Amino acid sequence: MALRAVRSLASLSNPIRTYSTSGPLVNVSINEKTGIATATLQRPPVNSLNLELLTELCSTLEQLEKNKSRGLILTSSSNTVFSAGLDIYEMYKPNMDRYKQFWTTLQQTWINLYGSSYPTVAVVNGHAPAGGCLLALSCEYRIMLNNFTIGLNETKLGMIAPTWFAASMRNAIGTRQTELALITGNLFTTDEALKIGLVDEVAQSKDEALEKAGKFFDKFKRIPPHARTMTKTLLRGADIQALVKTRNEEMNKLTAFINDPKLQEAIGMYLESLKQKQNK
Repeated sequence: MALRAVRSLASLSNPIRTYSTSGPLVNVSINEKTGIATATLQRPPVNSLNLELLTELCSTLEQLEKNKSRGLILTSSSNTVFSAGLDIYEMYKPNMDRYKQFWTTLQQTWINLYGSSYPTVAVVNGHAPAGGCLLALSCEYRIMLNNFTIGLNETKLGMIAPTWFAASMRNAIGTRQTELALITGNLFTTDEALKIGLVDEVAQSKDEALEKAGKFFDKFKRIPPHARTMTKTLLRGADIQALVKTRNEEMNKLTAFINDPKLQEAIGMYLESLKQKQNK
């Protein structure tokens, strides 16, 4: 089944198997008391999502599903950036074999996170534009620290957010607010994000955010896991199935789009502007 959130009642009743594993780009630890996993993105300086980071995160999510995780907190090792989004170098003059692998891995990572059978919380302890916002939106609950920004700002880079990016945002803030956010490429401040429902809570520190995440997980102590999971599937399943049905078609369209000379020129100019900022 493409929907990893679909589980039989028998499999959901199995005891959780705790484990702890770490990779170079995603550190995973398990709280043995609660069974809650914390996956920390750790690709300095800004956790740009390249093929290697996505592969490791995708594998982590699959392992948590296999081990019947009781929950996941997704956060960052950086104090200023949750994730800066997709690594733009994956899209600039790309090797097409690598690019196709990169994009299909991104698709699968979203399917695994958005459709997980276990509850998920994003502790957004830094800026989260574009793909960073997508990761946060894929979680069920978002707790954001003050003085940062979050949003799908692809249009400002001359790009278009895929339908499943939009679906993730629409699931959180509704159709009208999503349309306005996407066409303007707006990045919301923490307070603005809280006001429109893009995030659920605000914390003053990462420790406070982690404490609030624990309270969110506590809400499910008396709720049968199969009921929670099946409800999540009812609400998110159609979005996942829509991508599953069109993922090859999307890949073909993106292959043509990414090779467009105007787009490559725009990406090149953006990269040059970043270099100039770094040299100042």
